[in-house]
Amino acid sequence: MNSREKEEYLREYEILKKKGKPFFPYAIMKDSVMMVIVTCVLIAMSLVMGAEQGPKADPTTTTYVPRPEWYFFYLFELLRVIKPPALVPLATIGIPTIAMVLLLLLPFYDRGHERIPWRRPIATISGILVIIAMGYLTYLGATAGSPTEIALETPSQFERGKQIVAETGCLACHSIGENGAHGGLGPDLTHIGTEIPPAAIKRSVEIGPGIMPSFRDLGEKDLNQVADYLSSLD
Repeated sequence: MNSREKEEYLREYEILKKKGKPFFPYAIMKDSVMMVIVTCVLIAMSLVMGAEQGPKADPTTTTYVPRPEWYFFYLFELLRVIKPPALVPLATIGIPTIAMVLLLLLPFYDRGHERIPWRRPIATISGILVIIAMGYLTYLGATAGSPTEIALETPSQFERGKQIVAETGCLACHSIGENGAHGGLGPDLTHIGTEIPPAAIKRSVEIGPGIMPSFRDLGEKDLNQVADYLSSLD
């Protein structure tokens, strides 16, 4: 923008500013009235239709599937992308905060007066990238397999082992078929039976190699059933 264009812009802005209405009290009054109307409508709907409540929380359950609300799916999926435990604060606080600050500062480092999107490349590209990133991460989070469910067909003799694997949180780090943490901290177990012998599988479940926790407390019977089930995955 040269000096002549800048001068014309400031002159036009000053004229329009004098013709307009002040933010206070005009805009504030409109927003306040609309907030009161929306609040009254929500209260009326709650009284007339009732507010749906879920079942009472059971802290002893092993089948509860912790899932965030849909508008937090992108943060939920970000934790899967950033895998090292030491970087969890970066995924939960660092990256979202930095992205939000950059968006809030957008009007300050993109000072162009143009309103046409293709003449505001910084703002336009930033907005498009944010929408694509949030949309893609939200989709991945929404379609992620349940951590307490295994959809693969299983012979009846391995059903108990399958249930133990699903309910003890194994799928929070591993994946089996379409369920679990694809690309999580642990390896994919879909074909583990063809890669590791049963004795080694049982030993890994029992001692917990690396960062994997030990499941020795399951007892010998359940450990054998888990090992038999995982060995059947081929």
